[in-house]
Amino acid sequence: MYLITGGLGFIGLNFVNYCLKKNKKVIVIDCETYAANKYYKISKIKNIIYYKKKIGDNLFPIFKKYEISTVINFAAETHVDNSIKNPNKFIDSNIIQLIKLFNCSKNYYLKLNNIKKKKFKFIQISTDEVFGSLNKKQPKFRETNKFFPNNPYSATKAAGDMFARAWFKTYDLPIITTNCSNNYGRYQNKEKLIPKIILNSIKGKTIPIYGDGKNTREWIHVNDHCEAIIKLINKGIVGETYNIGSDYEIENIKLVKLICKILDEMYPKKNRSSYFDQVKFVKDRKAHDLRYSINSSKIKKLTGWKTKINFYDGLKDTIKFYVEQPNR
Repeated sequence: MYLITGGLGFIGLNFVNYCLKKNKKVIVIDCETYAANKYYKISKIKNIIYYKKKIGDNLFPIFKKYEISTVINFAAETHVDNSIKNPNKFIDSNIIQLIKLFNCSKNYYLKLNNIKKKKFKFIQISTDEVFGSLNKKQPKFRETNKFFPNNPYSATKAAGDMFARAWFKTYDLPIITTNCSNNYGRYQNKEKLIPKIILNSIKGKTIPIYGDGKNTREWIHVNDHCEAIIKLINKGIVGETYNIGSDYEIENIKLVKLICKILDEMYPKKNRSSYFDQVKFVKDRKAHDLRYSINSSKIKKLTGWKTKINFYDGLKDTIKFYVEQPNR
């Protein structure tokens, strides 16, 4: 049985839906912060057993009752701007609460028989931001790169990755850590870049762009990410870390232009002006990383995984989702 933490968040909810499509029964935990998709009546859906809890709560009875075989931890505070304003919340969620979850998982794992121990895995979902920033010409990050986090969010995720390694080495907890590039798709919180561009556009608001807009990100559709996680549950080697990316990089300003172009075509304004006219360049974020790009050859070689969703097609679907459900 899968235990999915942060199951009402962006990636977590998409992973839950991915499991449901495979007719898999799952246990879902979420503490329902502002970023949770609370409108999604998860407790009423077949094949889902839901608990409103923090990952640092005593989850041992849940582990034991449902004989958990795999933990997939999506639970985290993730928005960089929020981490700059209030780092303490990120330290609590991404480090202190996480360590409590590691300990609970460890205590459960140590009580399993040898057969069940061989099947048990803990998948820690992390980010490429732990590696810091690249310039335009530097090679992609590999799993062996040192950590150089530049903001409180990425620093707490890097710390979580280090604790994951320590709990594997010290306590034999079978952890696999993933470092994924920027995700996009349905159910992402409206404060994040792509939803914010879409929603500000259709509401006639300013579309803010940090600095000169030249910051570059590698984008992967959330469904491709979910499939990669399944591959690692089945074939991943415990104690290892795996980069998950798409190889599709685009500057923020070019991404905004593309979104506005699609909106112009799909939902043209009455006066036929472009949504791009709403763009306004604003003061850059502190310690704003210039470029993220990761080498995903390790997971591809081990599992045969590769992305399936074309960025343009995935972006059109994402835009349609937010335009038709703007209040979510």
